[in-house]
Amino acid sequence: MEIIPSSRFRGTLKYIRVFVFISLILAILFSIGIISVIVFAKIEGAPPLAVPQTTIFYADDGSKIGESHNGQKRYWVSLDEISPTLINATIAIEDRKFFDHYGFDIKRIAAAALANIKAMAKIQGASTITQQYARNLFLNHDKTWARKFQEAFYTIRLEANYSKNEILEGYLNTIYYGHGAYGIEAAANYYFGKTAKQLTLSEASMLAGIPKGPFYYSPLINEQRAKQRQKAVLTSMVEAGYISKKEAEKAYETKLVYSRHHEVAKKRIAPYFQDVVKHVLKNELGLDERTIEMGGLRVYTSLDPKLQAIAEKRITETIAQNSNIQVAFVAMEPHTGEVKALIGGRDYEKSTFNRAVQAERQPGSTFKPFLYYAALKQGFTPSTEMRSELTTFTFDNGKATYTPHNYNNYYANDTITLAQAIALSDNVFAVKTHLFIGEEELVKTAKQLGITSKLKSVPSLALGTSPVKVIDMVNAYSIIANNGKKAGPVFIKKIVNYQGETIYEHKKSEEQILDRDVAYVTTQLMTGMFDSRLNDYTSVTGQTIAKDMTRPYAGKSGTTKTDSWMIGYTPQLVAGVWTGYDKGQTIDKFSEKQYAKKIWISFMEEGLEGEPVKTFKPTEGVVGVYINPDNGKLATKACPVKRLTYYVSGTEPTEYCTDHIDKHKTKKKKENEKKEKKNWFEKIFRWF
Repeated sequence: MEIIPSSRFRGTLKYIRVFVFISLILAILFSIGIISVIVFAKIEGAPPLAVPQTTIFYADDGSKIGESHNGQKRYWVSLDEISPTLINATIAIEDRKFFDHYGFDIKRIAAAALANIKAMAKIQGASTITQQYARNLFLNHDKTWARKFQEAFYTIRLEANYSKNEILEGYLNTIYYGHGAYGIEAAANYYFGKTAKQLTLSEASMLAGIPKGPFYYSPLINEQRAKQRQKAVLTSMVEAGYISKKEAEKAYETKLVYSRHHEVAKKRIAPYFQDVVKHVLKNELGLDERTIEMGGLRVYTSLDPKLQAIAEKRITETIAQNSNIQVAFVAMEPHTGEVKALIGGRDYEKSTFNRAVQAERQPGSTFKPFLYYAALKQGFTPSTEMRSELTTFTFDNGKATYTPHNYNNYYANDTITLAQAIALSDNVFAVKTHLFIGEEELVKTAKQLGITSKLKSVPSLALGTSPVKVIDMVNAYSIIANNGKKAGPVFIKKIVNYQGETIYEHKKSEEQILDRDVAYVTTQLMTGMFDSRLNDYTSVTGQTIAKDMTRPYAGKSGTTKTDSWMIGYTPQLVAGVWTGYDKGQTIDKFSEKQYAKKIWISFMEEGLEGEPVKTFKPTEGVVGVYINPDNGKLATKACPVKRLTYYVSGTEPTEYCTDHIDKHKTKKKKENEKKEKKNWFEKIFRWF
């Protein structure tokens, strides 16, 4: 009997045939697509296996100041010249099926995707050696789908045009091992002072683990993390069948001896400055470490090689060679905010710690200009008077007291003006001012000026007891010098990528941070530290270097038991110097207390040599009048000393000085009597 299929069965069979047909078509199309991509990859040809691009740093004048790999050649060695244990270790930890796949490990990708989905985070990667090499060669690490497709195609091009050994050789010669070492030969030389072929199992397993995080897994930075990574490499080698468990244990227990005598390079021009530039590239502009080191960038910086050389020379000439005192130095152009010179220590090879941007030290009286700016905003003027005498202040609702002391316990024991107080660096006047305007006002002003450190709202803050950074202090002075406009700090002016495209260019931005008129008056107050006319009972703080000045300067020095500062400027240039000991040692020698001032004035004079002598141009809202510096009143002909002083319009003094009128009359009377006697004698003489 003939069995006739039901209509339902016939319908199901029809769907199965359609599904099979569509699947077959899709499989054919997929195969055609794969073949087409491979054919296209063949037509495109073999991509270059090496990475020739080196990031170069340029100074403001266009001269080269450094390279990302510090001038070291990237050694290229064949697989025969590389230790087999290093090759095995790399394959085991990075891509065990390297010789079995065609650029992509599908099973590994699926497993990684599943693990990441379960963890709801990226905890596993699945990139093969070929993919990593493609990424290194392509040099674009943007996290976009376009970049991923391009990277995938680059991977296919590599697999279609090169043998596995050629790809592996290229990978091992271009991968980054940290500390400027590119390629296994440079890494073996840097870490162990030997060739790649001489590496032992213990050394090879250590190096093979570094590329995953060159900074994080460097044994020279954190050996504990590096050992954990080495253990993972050795475990992978055991699982892959390259070594036995016993060999792995022995290699792990072997003590490694690192060599620091074969460093990739030594920076010569402004090494501390270059470190800051790299920090800005990574942390402010968002470039990854690999792109910075081997992205073929052309980084145009603000550095002035001439000023940098002068600063280095003056520091070397001023500080005694047998002294352990340290130094930090920053010079900026106030109108542009560009950092022209930067030094973070006396010897970069001995200490890479950058004291100019990393250290926080007590600024002492260099903090006072911020205080007096705040006071001027609150109604003080250069003629505001207070009494200078030993004073104990009570604060915190009567729970605490504070007794500031002047240098060498010199007090006027009389009233002095604000202009005198800043010139003499009178501490009692400063604390009185601080408490009068409110302790938060100084904190607020300092933060406006870009001080990033934590500041305590206490009476002693007026004397600079809260530690701050040198770069912040110099930048703050730069803002005052620029009549309250913030322009910096600027380290990088432009970045051009390896294709010649400008990917970053600094745009000048002058944000008005301070009141321009009050900022100008503050600048004029800061010229007082060099003017002996402001006092007759003790020296102004800049008197020791005033004789070396050939142009007008504004500035302020600062001294604590452990720190010595000098920061000052002209309209064209601002510079700041800090000297002190790293470990809190006090500065006891008088000569060492003078280092900061001497370095500063010698740098400024030589750095501005040949430049026009410029005065500080008054802003529209200020007025200049001649006053008697001793009492801040308008000077008369009777006053023996007169000083041109600037005030915010409407706050200038209106009362004339009368202190010397009687003396002036007496002097005038004597001069007239002398003149009459002389005339009488001349008449008698003519008669004869």
